[in-house]
Amino acid sequence: MRAIVMTATGGREVIHHVERPDPVAGTGEALVEIAFAGVNFMDVGVRQGMAWTQIPNPKILGVEGAGRVLAVGEGVEDVEVRQRVAWVYAPGSYAQRISIPAKSLVRIPDAIDDRTAAAVMMQGLTASHFATDFYPVQAGDVAFVHAAAGGVGLLLTQIIKLRGGQVIGRVSSEDKVAAAEEAGADHLIVDTEGHFAEEALRLTGGEGVDVVYDGSGPTTFQGSLDVLRRSGTFCWYGPVLGGPGPLDIMSLPKSIKIGYAVFLDHIHTPELLRARSKQLFDWIEDDRLKVRIGGEYPLAEASAAHADMESRKTTGKLLLVP
Repeated sequence: MRAIVMTATGGREVIHHVERPDPVAGTGEALVEIAFAGVNFMDVGVRQGMAWTQIPNPKILGVEGAGRVLAVGEGVEDVEVRQRVAWVYAPGSYAQRISIPAKSLVRIPDAIDDRTAAAVMMQGLTASHFATDFYPVQAGDVAFVHAAAGGVGLLLTQIIKLRGGQVIGRVSSEDKVAAAEEAGADHLIVDTEGHFAEEALRLTGGEGVDVVYDGSGPTTFQGSLDVLRRSGTFCWYGPVLGGPGPLDIMSLPKSIKIGYAVFLDHIHTPELLRARSKQLFDWIEDDRLKVRIGGEYPLAEASAAHADMESRKTTGKLLLVP
């Protein structure tokens, strides 16, 4: 089979399109033919040496995708051959085939195509965690969403709106405004320098927002603190762009609550994975959640997909097509 491997830690030059042996389904696993693989900032972090350092190179990149089951291993009872399935965390997904623990797979409903299923898993479950678990948005809450035209931002905005909240979104350029508006953002601020707090405070009558979702790195950290109301919640994510540095907890203002949100805590059992995924699929089937595909690339062009993602110029989800 063909696959994308990284041969060393570094830039996009360490990515190579190679031939690898076909995997086989071991005990408790399913062999899946991949239709679409999701491209995520996590993959960039792995390539740069921020994760998977215990796995020797060369190693296949990617963790997310959708496809069809080709075979199942011993002990697999709840996954069937020819079934369409999706997954959110299975290392080695930048490939034509993959063996995955059956408990990590979710069945794709007939009404949802493989492309949409692959595109919604990681970013959809991340957004679900943020708005229903880490900070359960209530009717009337005002949320500030960074990168509101990105894959997570577009889905997060829609889920906040589904729960009755309002959204102030930040985008990096005027050409991203339309996508964020289409997702339902009530107000949008175009900003690249981290100077958004004053406008957000004006929009809230000086009170600040109930929750801020910030995956934009250190540049926006202080502004996100400033934009919160008293006892507001700061949801920090996105380790690839770096953290804010050491924090003195006694310096945190306005009795705010701050935490680092990890989506795997949202789906830490197979039962939760399937229940949370079903909720996303139900919203999509009901036309209440729309998944925007920002680009599709042949598997061999994974490097170009990484370049576009790192440029921060894309909107929506990027996919590879093995």
